[in-house]
Amino acid sequence: MSNIEELERRRLKLQVRLDAAKTQFERNQMGQFATPTKLATEIVGYGQSLLGSHAKLQFFDPAIGTGSFYSALLSCVPTSRIKSAFGIEVDPHYGLPALDLWRKTNLRLQFGDFTKAIPAKNELANFVVCNPPYVRHHHLHGEDKLRLRALIEQQTGIRLSGLAGLYCYFLLLSQRWMLPSGIAGWLIPSEFMDVNYGDEVKAFLLNRVTLLHIHRFDPAEVQFDDALVSSAVVWFRNEPPPPNHVVRFSFGGTLATPRQDRFFSLNDLRAAPKWSRLLTNDLSPPLNDRPVLGDFFRIQRGLATGSNEFFVLSEEQIKDRQLPQKFFSPILPSPRYLPVDEVKSNPSGIPVLKQSLFLLDCDLPEETVQDRYPNLWKYLERGVDAGVSQRYLCQHRSPWYSQERRSPPQLLCTYMGRTTTSKGRPFRFILNHSKAVAANVYLLLYPRPKMERMIRDRPSLLRELWRYLNNLPIDSLTSEGRVYGGGLYKLEPRELANLPIEIQHMVDCKAKRRRQHALFE
Repeated sequence: MSNIEELERRRLKLQVRLDAAKTQFERNQMGQFATPTKLATEIVGYGQSLLGSHAKLQFFDPAIGTGSFYSALLSCVPTSRIKSAFGIEVDPHYGLPALDLWRKTNLRLQFGDFTKAIPAKNELANFVVCNPPYVRHHHLHGEDKLRLRALIEQQTGIRLSGLAGLYCYFLLLSQRWMLPSGIAGWLIPSEFMDVNYGDEVKAFLLNRVTLLHIHRFDPAEVQFDDALVSSAVVWFRNEPPPPNHVVRFSFGGTLATPRQDRFFSLNDLRAAPKWSRLLTNDLSPPLNDRPVLGDFFRIQRGLATGSNEFFVLSEEQIKDRQLPQKFFSPILPSPRYLPVDEVKSNPSGIPVLKQSLFLLDCDLPEETVQDRYPNLWKYLERGVDAGVSQRYLCQHRSPWYSQERRSPPQLLCTYMGRTTTSKGRPFRFILNHSKAVAANVYLLLYPRPKMERMIRDRPSLLRELWRYLNNLPIDSLTSEGRVYGGGLYKLEPRELANLPIEIQHMVDCKAKRRRQHALFE
């Protein structure tokens, strides 16, 4: 075993021990998910070839952790080609043991927050490789987010969305650490290709640097054992894009041997709202020439209770606690526990299911509840003792045990799912005959006024629409949404609203999309 192989063996053992010393929640908060050895080696091996076989490498990793990419560099490149190696690590829990591990190599490791560091001239790199912290926006403190957004705007002129994750800030800030014509490779979530907050990241890649290659791993082939995320590797050169530049997109397999390989001009990419579609065979006509579901239905998320465990009760639980039924309305179970796609109703509007569930919703003041409904008051006190009343959503409701207002929807769509279900479909459309509302694990479809009148005049139309939607090709739905590691697909209301549909023959509507919003309002 070579010295480099022995160092990597020790690093892996160290990584396992350090990860085990933290809870999953702590690592999620800081976005700490180490790059597997095979993947790190694949990325570094491919990246160094973009610089040329004789180039001297000035390596930089702004979130170095225990040094998986540095270890891969030592295994892929002769030490004679490594001019310098520099890394930054914010967490001493990983950084201090890494410093000890690599002390006999030429790696210089600095402790601190990369987003606050200022590069010295001798720290500029021509080879940046990083798996940045996957910290979602809601884990960023408000003051830190304001600082980061201001810094990005100052450095790049780009104003990132407040929904951007920390990895977006890392990627954009890296440019000031790069030498002209240097190469950067970023292992990041592929969601930036499709979500709205990714637009600014895509603008950076198209205009400020030369985007070379984006490889998206197959979501079914998870790259991290401990993080459910669909990954991509983004390669760019630190120079403005040349005229007529084309960008390589690949999908599946490995960087060296992908299953799909395509090339697109910068104009192609600027015109594409969702880059993940470029890696499919979807050659359908532009959306503005076709009607979409949002032309016919207003779509919104189901209601968020703040604590389903507290607010959603079974009929038996309500009876056992002698709670007043008048403050409970029927609610559908989560898709996992809803075995049917058509929900029948009893004469009272309650779903005919194996178990009936009800949502607690009371807008009476606390004094009134305490005086008139002692059993309900006793139950609410349990919620206070359990901290439910202090949860974010509850704190922003008055009173805290009241709920959002939602009409019972006749049509619903599941919010997320996998193709590995028994039906092989990640999303299901539900026809609801009951008066049940639904939680935010569903998307609720409410007919726009003219569609509502048409359904009222011809009730069979709703069933026809429901069958049509459930028989749409799976790709038409998955291409609108986003996908996470392990093949978990998710649809937001706006994404479902953008679903192209051909139902004019059902509703006798000939208008193009540009006239449909006015027609159905």
